[in-house]
Amino acid sequence: MHTKIYGTIGPACQDTDTLVRLFEEGMTGIRVNLSHTSLRDASDWLERIHEAYRQYCQGQERKKAMPEIVMDLQGPELRIGKLGTERELEEGEGITLVADGQNNLFDPTEIPVPAMLLPHLQPGQEVLLDDGKILLKIEELFRVKNGYVAETTVARGGKLASRKSIALPCTSIYTPTLTESDLCNISDAKKYGITGVMLPFVRNQEDLKNLKQALIKEKAENIQIFAKIENLDGVNRLPELLPYCDEIVIARGDLGNAMPLWELPVVQAHIAATCREAGKPFMVVTQMLASMEERQVPTRAEVSDIFRAVMEGASSVMLTGETAAGLYPVEAMRYMVKTVRAAEAYTGIN
Repeated sequence: MHTKIYGTIGPACQDTDTLVRLFEEGMTGIRVNLSHTSLRDASDWLERIHEAYRQYCQGQERKKAMPEIVMDLQGPELRIGKLGTERELEEGEGITLVADGQNNLFDPTEIPVPAMLLPHLQPGQEVLLDDGKILLKIEELFRVKNGYVAETTVARGGKLASRKSIALPCTSIYTPTLTESDLCNISDAKKYGITGVMLPFVRNQEDLKNLKQALIKEKAENIQIFAKIENLDGVNRLPELLPYCDEIVIARGDLGNAMPLWELPVVQAHIAATCREAGKPFMVVTQMLASMEERQVPTRAEVSDIFRAVMEGASSVMLTGETAAGLYPVEAMRYMVKTVRAAEAYTGIN
């Protein structure tokens, strides 16, 4: 069976013609990232996906079918709040973390964070923003009338926009499995032709059971469940997760923030081996062709990474920013497909 290849819809590939070209290159499914939006707000994109797939099927003289569309929920992931404008954080700059809703939107020295996170902070602790692109170090934590504020120093700078992820390495903060937004999207899933749902930051089997119950409640129990492994809880409890999902997702962005980066390939190999032994399909995702967000040709390391995923037995792989926001979404899909098929030919997959 061929390895499935997913793209991610976004501004770079939202028009119907580009979506048709992605399907023609060999894309077998597409992800809708609901971290910053809802299915209702993304309805135009979803209509174009369905229209593009109809056109693709006609052009290929294929039997029409529903395209594979996977929605990626917010789940228990922690994110910063709203900023007045995108900011450039400079190394050595002082930044204050305040409870979401209590910040001045246009104060460049303040970043709103979930209030439940602040009591877990302590001097010397690291805080990762935007999938680890930005690193803050806690200097002091102060108790104020409405809770806490933390003074930090920027150790690794970069551009920061609203609603980007925030993570505390080696710290577990338990939040509800599903947000109100997630529940609304689950209720709309069948209406918009969703075939799969990704749950971020899966921590235990209860998270997956909660998602399954929510799907059953909406009579959408046939929608597949993709369990994203993005933290050490998910890694350590992987065997108990397998019976409660259809596919495991090795989501290397935040997973790489949960450990020293040089350990990530070992953890990927461990997850892959565990899934193979149990006969559970798994996906590899994040930065597979990251350089192609700005370049027309990938690096040798990137195509080798794709080859390794297929060799490890991945049932599917996915492009994220490469198709959603990159300059060369079609070219990125072409390199992904051709590299995967070359790897399959080498291993004898057909």
